[in-house]
Amino acid sequence: MPPFIKRGSLPETAITLPIEGMSCASCVGRVEAELKKVAGVGAVIVNLTTERAVVRGDGPLDRAALVKAVETAGYAVPAATTELSIDGMTCASCVGNVERALKAVPGVTDATVNLATERASVRGSADPAALVAAVAGAGYTAKSSASGTVDAEETAVKKKAEQAKLKHDLTFAAVLTLPVFILEMGSHLIPGTHELIMSTIGMQWNWYIQFALTTLVLFVPGIRFYKKGLPALARLAPDMNSLVAVGTMAAYSYSLVATFVPALLPAGTVNVYYEAAAVIVTLILVGRFLEARAKGRTSEAIKRLVGLQAKTARVRRDGRTAEIAIDEVAPGDVVEVRPGERVPVDGEVVEGESYVDESMITGEPIPVAKTVGSKVVGGTVNQKGALAFTATAVGGATVLSQIIRMVEEAQGSKLPIQAMVDRVTMWFVPAVITVATLTFLVWLVFGPSPALTFALVNAVAVLIAACPCAMGLATPTSIMVGTGRGAEMGVLFRKGEALQLLKDARVIAVDKTGTLTEGKPALTDLIVAEGFARNDVLAKVAAVEAKSEHPIARAIVELAETDGLDIPSISSFASVTGFGVKAEADGERVEIGADRYMTRLGLNVSIFRETAARLADEGKSPLYAAIGGRLAAILAVADPIKETTPAAIAALHDLGLTVAMITGDNRRTAEAIAKRLGIDEVVAEVLPEGKVETIRVLKARHGKLAFVGDGINDAPALAEADVGLAVGTGIDIAIEAADVVLMTGSLKGVPNAIALSRATIGNIRQNLFWAFAYNTALIPLAAGALYPAFGILLSPIFAAGAMALSSVFVLSNALRLKRWRASNSQSGDGFTGRSPNRRSRTLRKEE
Repeated sequence: MPPFIKRGSLPETAITLPIEGMSCASCVGRVEAELKKVAGVGAVIVNLTTERAVVRGDGPLDRAALVKAVETAGYAVPAATTELSIDGMTCASCVGNVERALKAVPGVTDATVNLATERASVRGSADPAALVAAVAGAGYTAKSSASGTVDAEETAVKKKAEQAKLKHDLTFAAVLTLPVFILEMGSHLIPGTHELIMSTIGMQWNWYIQFALTTLVLFVPGIRFYKKGLPALARLAPDMNSLVAVGTMAAYSYSLVATFVPALLPAGTVNVYYEAAAVIVTLILVGRFLEARAKGRTSEAIKRLVGLQAKTARVRRDGRTAEIAIDEVAPGDVVEVRPGERVPVDGEVVEGESYVDESMITGEPIPVAKTVGSKVVGGTVNQKGALAFTATAVGGATVLSQIIRMVEEAQGSKLPIQAMVDRVTMWFVPAVITVATLTFLVWLVFGPSPALTFALVNAVAVLIAACPCAMGLATPTSIMVGTGRGAEMGVLFRKGEALQLLKDARVIAVDKTGTLTEGKPALTDLIVAEGFARNDVLAKVAAVEAKSEHPIARAIVELAETDGLDIPSISSFASVTGFGVKAEADGERVEIGADRYMTRLGLNVSIFRETAARLADEGKSPLYAAIGGRLAAILAVADPIKETTPAAIAALHDLGLTVAMITGDNRRTAEAIAKRLGIDEVVAEVLPEGKVETIRVLKARHGKLAFVGDGINDAPALAEADVGLAVGTGIDIAIEAADVVLMTGSLKGVPNAIALSRATIGNIRQNLFWAFAYNTALIPLAAGALYPAFGILLSPIFAAGAMALSSVFVLSNALRLKRWRASNSQSGDGFTGRSPNRRSRTLRKEE
């Protein structure tokens, strides 16, 4: 290095690598030593706390070599996910080209490209710059998104500019194409037009005018097809643009020869097809414009979610309240929210009372009461009262940001059904070019006179009719709209595959506590004996139970506090092992316990015999209370069934599904609840580790299984099921084990999710059928298969119109999902009805 050049003046590069497996300073030393051996490395800083290495060099660094060095040291660089925004893709072949280019980059383990979202998700340890370069090498442009989330405003501006450009180009092309069409086709369609042209400008000038106008159409608004299509053809990776470019250029070149050097063509073949080239470009621009408008509508769910984020927040700092940008709010800040305002970030209320509309999170329209200690979620709307809360999550950690990320990931995912489309489209465009070449040769050799004209027209028709736009849009557009609709209903698909797998579920296994029930014991029944007052009994029983830590005792105390009762002080508290508890309250002896305790005290519980039997049938365990030596009341504490559960079970039955309950509760309680709800099968007294084996048994018996749990203690069962659905609370949604998160906290989200899965996959199948059937039918027709028998040929103009319409149909069909509504009867999507009133069958533990 020359002495007059300082080391720091050279362009410096830095790469940050996450590292797994380091546990001490020796680990750090080993990693640093190996990284410094890599060529070009200048400085290495390895941080044990953050588990990251920052590598600096004076020039480009080889990321793959750095990763290998870390692995040589005995540690691992975990695969990361890089999000790329891709510009320039127009069809399924483009998707295949970009995916192949990304997968060829060293360090990439998987790459998924989505045409509808125009994004790529790449897993592995590859350098984002290398990924961008690979996409550029494939003929497209890419930009790395460091945050992994979509900049909604930037995307909206880009889409709006794209639509405006397409509209301008379409208008320009249409204005110039119309006179070309009239000059050429008017002679065939309008009587007297041919004679008028011949008597005024003549045929040769007619062709000159068409040439001038068509040249402008092809090389101003139509230049996009040649800029992208011809280089792709040269790389042996042709796409839709290649088909349009080759087709229109063939028609234009032939017409050019016929216009200026007709002697080169065989006798009887001198004709022009300027109108075909111009009209094809114009019609395809029509399709592109309509696609751009429809694509904008598919991502409205994300736009609405992003629109829910507040832009500013009113924060108390240094003894005063200031309005600051939302990005400046820090955890621990006290934030004020006035009536009617949107809650800016997640937090916990420290002042005030109000009702908050949380429908954007849970899908439930009823506002939720908020008092001191309540949690609030950013993006929800405060109603009448004023609140102050401590910020607990800001930026990307908020619930709304997590929801947006989940929806984006689901929308960008690739379903198993897409694998078939990918295999077909990989070979589709080369196959079409081959078919078009064969069509040209067959018509040239065996066709009627003028054979060259027939050969050219039919080959161009094949190229244009076969554009695979609809194939590339069929699956991702439906996924985008379906997952967006689910988010609006409080159903979040964390994994796109769940959207397809859920429709195949035959049995729904549900956890009891927290899923079917509230998950919290409550005093459900209190019947007092003659001569006793309810409130007096409840107050004294609560006074005694307040000394106990048992959940049942807490439920009794909570009800007394809720009712605003004055709880008396007690003395002489004692626990009678195996029977109950006793104490003195307001000078009276109070004893609480099971029937055997009352019998031991010499009290007759027969007056409550019928009540006790009813409570037992309902799966509740009765308790008795004696005051002053007399039987005073019978109580029952139970985990109450959620109000929405019965309707949800009925809806699952209407979808033709078997419902099984898996619980660790005692058999009698489980069977009582199952009987009330019409649940088909019961597996009771199962330990948490036994749930996994139970799920395997149910899968073997019924087929595909979806398990519904609370996402915490049910994590193994959620993972074992074909699809795991976690009942969220609307606050804590980051449930890693689940494939689907139900934000409402109620079971009714399950039939909604299944019905939406069926509707979305049905929509995808309709789209794929249309796309494949269209190409299968139109290619032979364009090649002239019907000409020998019926004399029918497909004009390239009609082929271009049909191609554009097929894409518009697919997009319009996908957008129908935006209006999808859940109901108990979805016969239109192939659902079968089934009565929920069936006897429950109990499975034994040993099964």
